[in-house]
Amino acid sequence: MRETPDQLAELQRLLETSLAGSTAHLRSIVTERTLTAEQVTGVLTGMCTLSLATVTARGEPRISAVDGHFLHGRWIFGTARTAAKAHHLAARPAASVSHLRGEDLGVFVHGRAEAIDLTAEPEVLDYLKEFYGADAFDWTTEVVYYRLHPHFMTVYCPDLLKLS
Repeated sequence: MRETPDQLAELQRLLETSLAGSTAHLRSIVTERTLTAEQVTGVLTGMCTLSLATVTARGEPRISAVDGHFLHGRWIFGTARTAAKAHHLAARPAASVSHLRGEDLGVFVHGRAEAIDLTAEPEVLDYLKEFYGADAFDWTTEVVYYRLHPHFMTVYCPDLLKLS
């Protein structure tokens, strides 16, 4: 867990306000089957495959998979600078991600993706290099990483023990 107490408190507020503002249908599914911020950060470790939804210039939805890393209460994900999703996010930064583990875990987030300048965030760059290897990419020209700033996040987890 890399989150500070303030980041955990902010994440907990986001989880609570998202659920409180959701539809009755979603609340009926999630309310007794969710996780706290501390539990979420304990479960979302390492690389988690995300389904990333972006929008084309014509307003058509596109979904693709990316490697996601949950750091400091936010999803970090990357792609090639030449990928369609990179072009979509540069023009239209609204995005949604989901991370699913069968019927045991569902994490759903809506927000705004912001490109990260990895040279200005050495902690993130060091984490990624440790995970992928320092020579895996040309970190400044080949790939672009994003941080998803969420305005909505909900978690479905009927039995935390199944994730252990």
